Amino acid sequence: MIVLKTPDEIELMRLAGEVVADAHHLIEEMLAPGVTTAELDAAVEALFNERGATPLFKGYPGEVPFPAVSCISVNEEVVHGIPGERTICEGDIVSFDTGCRLNGWCADAAWTYPVGKMDAAKADLLRVGEAALWSSINELPRQATWFEVARIVSQQVSRAGFCLIEDFVGHGIGREMHEDPQVPSVVDGEEAETDFALEPGLVLAIEPMVTAGTPDVVLCDDYWTVETEDFSPCVHFEHSIAMTDDGPVVLTAGVGRPCTTNQG
Repeated sequence: MIVLKTPDEIELMRLAGEVVADAHHLIEEMLAPGVTTAELDAAVEALFNERGATPLFKGYPGEVPFPAVSCISVNEEVVHGIPGERTICEGDIVSFDTGCRLNGWCADAAWTYPVGKMDAAKADLLRVGEAALWSSINELPRQATWFEVARIVSQQVSRAGFCLIEDFVGHGIGREMHEDPQVPSVVDGEEAETDFALEPGLVLAIEPMVTAGTPDVVLCDDYWTVETEDFSPCVHFEHSIAMTDDGPVVLTAGVGRPCTTNQG
């Protein structure tokens, strides 16, 4: 059941979104060749503790509970990368995804950051992935239902020569990180019964994942990390968005930076 939020509840979610944005700002400052993904995660956990926020990811149930406060996925890793001893290198693209609960309300955001000089292919992938997120947000007040938005954005990505990952979807968000509805990036006519209206009070975590190769994915032996089947690079961009009488509001505003990169 979709639960619409009041303006006061949306404001509380925006405060949680500020903490998530601060976590992303911290990662931006730290990202450099030689830093480990475990060091990045530890810094975000310390920030959440300092701000009185509860991490949403740590302990999330699965085959094994997720062990960290953030998902850090590098290059061919699509999502749910477990922070560890992996060292960031020049030319990597790093997808950082985290969320927190503050005063009973949640926010969640992801962004893919370039590290140093990018080759032209990765730079183009970053541009198309970020554009997919912003196109989704910009279409919200123009369309009546989510599937209309998703069809427009998936066509844009396809025309650019890339693929959206189909196996993972965005989600409603509120008092819990994952609420109804599911928010797929790729839709077809057979799924019409799961479409939903775009109306004030709706709060969504919209998160297109775009790859340069096949959209097929594999689950790694750690039970969490997901990679592209052909090891092609992938990007992940996500904001928590509230629909209001005045249009969509980005609750995690400030997350990310323009993907303008130096190409090698």
